Amino acid sequence: MKAEPAAPAGDGQRPDSRRTSGPPGARPRPGGLWRGRHLAALVGCLALVVLLVLISLGVGARGIPLGTVGRVLLHDDGSPEAIIVRQLRMPRTALAVVVGAALALAGVVMQAITRNPLAEPGIVGVNAGASFAVVIAIAAFHVTGVSGYIWFAFAGAVLAALVVYTLTSGATRSHHHTRLVLAGAALSASLGACTGIITMFNTTAFDSYRFWVVGALENRGTEALTAAAPFVVAGTLIALALGPSLNALALGDETGAALGLRVTWVRAAGFLSIMLLCGAATAAAGPIGFVGLVV
Repeated sequence: MKAEPAAPAGDGQRPDSRRTSGPPGARPRPGGLWRGRHLAALVGCLALVVLLVLISLGVGARGIPLGTVGRVLLHDDGSPEAIIVRQLRMPRTALAVVVGAALALAGVVMQAITRNPLAEPGIVGVNAGASFAVVIAIAAFHVTGVSGYIWFAFAGAVLAALVVYTLTSGATRSHHHTRLVLAGAALSASLGACTGIITMFNTTAFDSYRFWVVGALENRGTEALTAAAPFVVAGTLIALALGPSLNALALGDETGAALGLRVTWVRAAGFLSIMLLCGAATAAAGPIGFVGLVV
């Protein structure tokens, strides 16, 4: 029989135990390091958002120092600066945060469903549907205010997304992604042509429509934020609930189905989340295109 090798000289510990902290035999846990970096990145992003919010409240036709912005936020002293920050710029900034979060979350869900890193909300015809509905509201119903646009824009965005989903619902798994892109592009082109025809022959509709179509946050007060917030909250809850399912879907439709995932239901719920988030954001701030490419 062969003799067992002698233990190495030294402190009597196993060689691998000297490379790890904790009790003997403990193995390194890379997941803890990843979670730590993830938490640090999240805290850094939140701090950046807070800084940008303060800058947004201070920037405008009348510049306000950040110290003054913080003071009037904590205490309303009735000064002109407090009126500007609290009544004029706060609704605009809050709407910007909500719209940005909604578009970002919708983009994540869209990229998870299509497995395309450049996928964006406009790919399902949301912008084109909202624009066409706004033109119809101006030309046929003589709606001129932003508060009236928001409901027509939301309805148009949701209907356009439903049409795209209907056109792609019968596709096989291997052709679903291609048909989604083609259906969205075809619907956007068709609705864009209809919008152009209406604005070409109706100068009143064109004059009102051109200020909405560029996408802006001016003159969007608390009414636009109040109207969009419930839909954004509902879409956010659906998207967060779909997180584990989207992770499984990222492995592929076949793998996800093998893991017990109901792919059709996950896609339908993801589309519902996208419709709510994109429809509300587009209705409140106007169409914002190529978000995925910018990111």
